[in-house]
Amino acid sequence: MRITRVETCGLRGATPEGGWSNELRPDDVVHTLVAVHTDDGVVGVGSAFTSEDLVRAAVDLLRPHLLGQDPVEVERIVETLHQSAFWMGRGGALTHATSAIDIALWDVAGQVLGQPVGRLLGGRHRERVRPYASVLMDEVGPMTENLTALVQEGFTAFKIGWWKFGRVDTALDERTVAAARAAVGDRLLAVDAGGSEAFFPGDLAWVKRTARMLADHDVAWFEEPLSPDDLEGFAELRSASPVPISGGEVLTRRQSFAPYLQRRAFDIVQPDTTKGGGLSESRRIGWQAQDLGIRLVPHGWNTGIGLAADLHLSSALVATDLVEHKTGSAYVDDLVREGWHLDAEGFLRIPTRPGLGVTLAADALQRYGTRPAFAQPAA
Repeated sequence: MRITRVETCGLRGATPEGGWSNELRPDDVVHTLVAVHTDDGVVGVGSAFTSEDLVRAAVDLLRPHLLGQDPVEVERIVETLHQSAFWMGRGGALTHATSAIDIALWDVAGQVLGQPVGRLLGGRHRERVRPYASVLMDEVGPMTENLTALVQEGFTAFKIGWWKFGRVDTALDERTVAAARAAVGDRLLAVDAGGSEAFFPGDLAWVKRTARMLADHDVAWFEEPLSPDDLEGFAELRSASPVPISGGEVLTRRQSFAPYLQRRAFDIVQPDTTKGGGLSESRRIGWQAQDLGIRLVPHGWNTGIGLAADLHLSSALVATDLVEHKTGSAYVDDLVREGWHLDAEGFLRIPTRPGLGVTLAADALQRYGTRPAFAQPAA
């Protein structure tokens, strides 16, 4: 079996807000699907948190290292892509695009070998995982209405983030967290400051004060409370914080994560599989974190394909018992044919079919895809 073609498909028309100061619009393309085709007709699909223009350009550069390769040799191929990108954008858009290619290759490998991807990644420690509903902060009324509705849907874990948190005053910060806690009751609640935002104003003094406030509201973790490049600040904060500290969503490849793990800068490390290098890299980061007593909870503000990849990752890592679920996004809810359904205890089942175990919904591709015929096997 050989790789014959690699194609891309951006998603537009229902792009959710990200909480950014330069806010996303519905037609902005920030999520791109990648399909890897083979001469046997098997097609694997991956997802990148990057614009289609960048992914397409990256695929054009990387294509010579893909065509004619045996797709089952996933990590050999992907490591070759990383090693070949050192002079053309290592760690940036090329790595984001490689993430989608990696996910698609694992999807192919699973289909060919008749196994779910999680088993190929090392085995299934669990058959289901708890998703946490990931929502943007807002004025108290709309935010609590949203959280209350999600409680009624069956979610048992939540994360609120971004908006004005850390950007106005401490009174607004605490009022927002207190309202969220009241809405979700004693269920898991995490808080995301969005420190990767452009010109995020939070400094170490603010973060330390805020961590104490969050502890008063029994917050499960404090996510990205500082600039993602502030290794020393994260290490100092983590040693003093009464709540667990998490981060890492904008880092790429295991080498970038290594200093943060070695300095014990995170209690919870959060690579994004659609940006950081794919399942191959997330798994390696998870192994290193586990050896150091650090949990991996994947960042997953992406698509139904990204969620499927994170579910398989959670099956293969013993301590990864949560996945992020971007609620209210058509790219998550509608993109796969089967949809996502919470069980009676608020868990998602990890797919058991070969590969990622999900199928793209043709009507969703028609509605949101830049290439509606994307990922169709050759006639």
